[in-house]
Amino acid sequence: MAAKAQDSQDNLVEIMDLVVEYPNQGTPLRAVDHVSLEVKRGEVLGLVGESGCGKTTLGLTLLRMNAPGRVTGGSVQVDSVDILSLGKEELRRYRWEKTSMVFQSAMNALDPVKTIESQIVETMVQHSNTNKEAARRKVRDLLSIVHIDPTRATSYPHELSGGMKQRVVIAMALCLSPKLLIADEPTTALDVVVQAGILRTIKRLQEEMGLSVIIITHDISIMSEMSNRIAVMYGGKIVEIGPTKDILESPMHPYTQALLRAIPDLGDKATIKGIPGAPPNLADPPKGCRFHPRCPHAFERCRNESPELIDAGPTMAACWLVEKDGV
Repeated sequence: MAAKAQDSQDNLVEIMDLVVEYPNQGTPLRAVDHVSLEVKRGEVLGLVGESGCGKTTLGLTLLRMNAPGRVTGGSVQVDSVDILSLGKEELRRYRWEKTSMVFQSAMNALDPVKTIESQIVETMVQHSNTNKEAARRKVRDLLSIVHIDPTRATSYPHELSGGMKQRVVIAMALCLSPKLLIADEPTTALDVVVQAGILRTIKRLQEEMGLSVIIITHDISIMSEMSNRIAVMYGGKIVEIGPTKDILESPMHPYTQALLRAIPDLGDKATIKGIPGAPPNLADPPKGCRFHPRCPHAFERCRNESPELIDAGPTMAACWLVEKDGV
């Protein structure tokens, strides 16, 4: 079941019943399991969950870059384009012109033997009809947009700080003015001050350019000021989705509640309440609700039947407790 019904004209992204599997000895590993999700035009959606839950695979699928994984079911439309049916040339133009991505550990993905300018120019030429001279002129503007001195265009990656490299990658992702930006753990390996600056940069650019943004993260706390809505993913499935304020203040799914309890309390008696157990093996997930082996509220139905998203007021949660009597 998808999120609450909304005017499809407001949606930039429409994912319906998506299944993505990776080859595995014996049973395929299903990283994305019948996920339905919409992203509105101009919206920031936070996609949150533990490592291995399928959120990066979902992001990569929006660019058809999830090999060796393959889509075995469902549909994906971005700006009314069925991206799963695009041919090679159409797909090359779709990437970066319609949808771009700031990859996980992106600051380490820059080519160390090429200047910043040459790498951005190459991206523009490869994915559009822009010629090299026009691309070079635009590089200076792009660096200014992300608050980097345009004279650094001739620098090599090793001459830049971690935060500057991350902003370069954001500039590269925006070089062809895409409608959708996917940011996968955009603050990984950065100190907290630089992290805050990167998040402010993404938010500012989103507002100025009218972008739709999907921010993929395991840290639900950074979504409080960034996102309009949050989708919580566990074991390849969306288990809760709703407005950020409601997810953070009144979460309905036990997994979302556990994620929020795991955020350290910075008071005098600071504590971290971890989630016991381990995420499910996606090649052999548990029967019923995938969170039930770790859930303190699980009852018999949870162990035998897998819940769909259920209307829980402002949010939707895939939890039998919501249907039963609320969590």
